[in-house]
Amino acid sequence: QVHFVESGGGLVQPGGSLRLSCTVSGISPSVMAWYRQAPGKQRELVATLTRFGTTHYVDSVKGRFTISGDLTKNILYLQMNTLKPDDTAVYICTAGSHWGQGTQVTVSS
Repeated sequence: QVHFVESGGGLVQPGGSLRLSCTVSGISPSVMAWYRQAPGKQRELVATLTRFGTTHYVDSVKGRFTISGDLTKNILYLQMNTLKPDDTAVYICTAGSHWGQGTQVTVSS
């Protein structure tokens, strides 16, 4: 079975930073990604990383977030800097078509 372990979420002030981590077992993904889901808002693809090293970001996080990892080891990170209240959401790690349980990020003063 596929098992995710996601960590790094928490409460941070605007302008602060967090680093999310994700490890997954039971799968060898070609693509891993971070999505985010806030109540009353559509689920949003934040960033993707392929086994070729290709990355993509949603415009709202460009220059602030960095996705990295080692897909051969099923490890994914998201470094989030200059956080804004609008970044508040459950951040969900994905590997291929499989979804983790998510970790809460709250940006508030």
